[in-house]
Amino acid sequence: MECRAGCAACCIAPSISSPLPGMPRGKAAGERCVNLDPRTNLCRIWGTDIYPEVCRQFLAAPDTCGDSREEAIALLNQLELATSAAASAGSRE
Repeated sequence: MECRAGCAACCIAPSISSPLPGMPRGKAAGERCVNLDPRTNLCRIWGTDIYPEVCRQFLAAPDTCGDSREEAIALLNQLELATSAAASAGSRE
């Protein structure tokens, strides 16, 4: 699957715990990455040497991106909730 230009759901919906350029503590779920151009929703550092490995590893797929930006946000939000709940449950054991 090809990324939808200007979607940016993967740059907004999920939390990222590793450092990002301009965001040394990563980013919270629902927080826009500072590297997103506010006019185009395109990553300003994509394809450069400082583009983070965590971002390189994300591949657009129907189960995470759906058929629209809105669906991608919803799917990634669900995945974020499921993984944060699983992580919380594991830390209580």
